[in-house]
Amino acid sequence: MKDLICYCFNYTVADIELDLQRNGRSTILDRILSEKKTGGCDCALKNPKGR
Repeated sequence: MKDLICYCFNYTVADIELDLQRNGRSTILDRILSEKKTGGCDCALKNPKGR
């Protein structure tokens, strides 16, 4: 089972760790925020906790 952090885009803990190693910081939050601005996020339906 994956340790999902983001249910909309299927980012896992491992994805964030790898992004951090590659970029010196994680850029995943920037990508998520960009997608949210364009309506690409559906956390209310995809996240089992509804957040």
